[in-house]
Amino acid sequence: MSTPAHPSESAASRQAPRPVSRPLGVAAIGYAFMGKAHSNAWRNVASFFDVPAFEQKVLVGRDATAVAEAATRYGWAESATDWRAVIARDDIDIVDICAPGWMHAEIAIAALEAGKHVLVEKPLANTLAEAELMTAAAAKARARGVQSMIGFNYRRVPALALARELIAEGRLGTVRHVRAAYLQDWLADAQSPMTWRLRKETAGSGALGDIASHAIDQVLFLLGDQVSEVSGRLHTFVDRRPGAGGTEDVTVDDAAWATLSLTSGAVASVEVSRMATGRKNSFQIEVYGEKGSLLFDLENLNELGFLDATVPVREQGFRRILVNEPEHPYLEAWWPQGHIIGWEHSFTHQIRDFLLAIQDGTQPSPSFEEGLNVQYILNAVEESAANKSTLTVVRH
Repeated sequence: MSTPAHPSESAASRQAPRPVSRPLGVAAIGYAFMGKAHSNAWRNVASFFDVPAFEQKVLVGRDATAVAEAATRYGWAESATDWRAVIARDDIDIVDICAPGWMHAEIAIAALEAGKHVLVEKPLANTLAEAELMTAAAAKARARGVQSMIGFNYRRVPALALARELIAEGRLGTVRHVRAAYLQDWLADAQSPMTWRLRKETAGSGALGDIASHAIDQVLFLLGDQVSEVSGRLHTFVDRRPGAGGTEDVTVDDAAWATLSLTSGAVASVEVSRMATGRKNSFQIEVYGEKGSLLFDLENLNELGFLDATVPVREQGFRRILVNEPEHPYLEAWWPQGHIIGWEHSFTHQIRDFLLAIQDGTQPSPSFEEGLNVQYILNAVEESAANKSTLTVVRH
């Protein structure tokens, strides 16, 4: 898609959300993988958390029959195929964008200009230019009381939220280095067919934008740090795949590697791949500090490994924290201790936090500015890989 024009200063762009006494009206755009995950969260969040009243008004998609069927299954009152018409409706207060990345900028900017609160899936956009336009639109909307957030859902995994708390409390002392590896294998078969995710014009990038964005955001989230320098490499292992019209060129990366220098002095290594045979959705994070270390694996998302290096060596060793106690982040709303929760709960927590931010009139996190920061880093990784160089991350 073409890059949208700069947000105008029209009446629409100055529109603020109207005070309402009725439940907030929600529209979701997209009904596939992420649309299903977000819909599940909207359907369940009020059953467990005290959030502002809302209604699942409309689910939007391009195929009228398919989106109507999905709306019925996912608990939406109605379906539609024209997102512009939905955004213009007075009964819609929140727009949840679950469409592919190439659609994010156009939809998000239009929704923000119309005075709608916006939640958009990661990465923020397919290009740095689009991400900058979205962030500018979000800043203008925020001045009118319109909130926006990017959906890095792993921030809402209780074990990772607990890891952030432990790091912030100084339990690890000075963090020295972090390892983050996000590995999948859904493209390991060279005969796996082409999809929109393998074309640069629709996906922006491959594993880099898809899963390295999660890994990089998690490094920043856990440490409360910033990236100052990047060295990266991208690789495409299978450059042609079967498509509807015959064999097609793959124009994005299959795997990416990056070394990130952080302003604190810590160093993070990031490795992501969609070609790691046998790895279905493995996201492993290791944080090493002078006083201790933390281990996390998404395939055991209710557990956090913690080593306290301040005790005598004869007592040291990683211990397993089962993150299921009411004292742990988000878990007071769920089941009795010891009863595990799953991947889908991170989206429920995300919706909960977004709704509370709207209610309180506060900026939810991660903001579009935080999403743009990740975009700068992804862009630096891509440039570093192309130039075989190390780059300083420049934020405008």
